[in-house]
Amino acid sequence: MKIVKPGVEFITPIDGNVILKRLEECGRVCYKSESRITETSAPTFVGNILKRGHESVLEHCSFTVKFTCDRGVSHEIVRHRLASYSQESTRYCNYGAGQFGREITVIAPCFLNPNTDGWELWKEGCEAAETAYFNLLEYGCSPQEARSVLPNSLKTEVVMTANIREWRHFLKLRCSEAAHPQMREVALALLKEVHAKIPVLFDDLWEEYGGDSH
Repeated sequence: MKIVKPGVEFITPIDGNVILKRLEECGRVCYKSESRITETSAPTFVGNILKRGHESVLEHCSFTVKFTCDRGVSHEIVRHRLASYSQESTRYCNYGAGQFGREITVIAPCFLNPNTDGWELWKEGCEAAETAYFNLLEYGCSPQEARSVLPNSLKTEVVMTANIREWRHFLKLRCSEAAHPQMREVALALLKEVHAKIPVLFDDLWEEYGGDSH
């Protein structure tokens, strides 16, 4: 059994300047102020759009992220319905096959420390599930049948595409202290990345939550 850390990865290249210019071009149609566009006007215009709560303009740009997380966290991610998803399928992935190293991969829980009794209890549970899974495959069950014993800690990959308004909504909910700790872990990692790439669009969220991701 392999234990890995969660993570986020951008599938689409993110050019913050291009995104801000596109949002300005779209947003100024509302005010018929296109003549005021300059090489440097986009950040200020988009910042003012956010301050006025005119976030529908943000729906004109989107980007795609791949989350590496456990199955439990993935169930929370896909509840954000104003988005598109593709996910690693336990119906079709046979973890007994060579391409998976003939082992399952699980996500290290951020709420347990290695070399503690809690960690060992979690690890033993995952190993027992792995053994049961391979026993069912050997018995003759298909991967989609044997998956019934796989743990929530099983590593999965989820690709999510959403517009920027929905990403902001996602981060507001999932970076909150009220969020599940493992959901919050990947959300804060994403917030750190998008704030670095397009600060104007995520300054307020970084100010509220970003200190917790250091």
